[in-house]
Amino acid sequence: MLKYIAQNRRAKFDYTILESLEAGIQLKGNEVKSLREGKVSLRDSFARVENEEVFLYNLYIAPFSHNSDSNYDPLRLRKLLVHKKEIERLSAKVKEKGITLIPLSLYFKRGLVKVELGVCKGRRVYDKREKIKKREMEREMRRMKTIERKGK
Repeated sequence: MLKYIAQNRRAKFDYTILESLEAGIQLKGNEVKSLREGKVSLRDSFARVENEEVFLYNLYIAPFSHNSDSNYDPLRLRKLLVHKKEIERLSAKVKEKGITLIPLSLYFKRGLVKVELGVCKGRRVYDKREKIKKREMEREMRRMKTIERKGK
């Protein structure tokens, strides 16, 4: 059973998600407690493959409310736990132009914190406009159908 902590809804608008994979994340105890309180933001975060390891940048986890640690950095670099073969595959994909690793969601799975990483390609402004137009058209069509049903 999955218990979602946070989702990156903006990523689905800004990027075309080519594939996704699940990864563990290396956290400190107070960070996990803070996640249970839901004090996290995936905005502007991304992952990068370095030295055959995957790291998550700019993941904001607020300090735990009952924490006495004054040296806590909420944006610290966090290591993702991924199998070596997956890392090699991701590394090859990220080397392609325009491909990045974006965290799509953060959730608890059997008591462990997991990150859903998306292999994404950035969308252009006109692609975003097309998506908005398409969504508006579908919304208008649904609205018209409900009006027709009420009229009968």
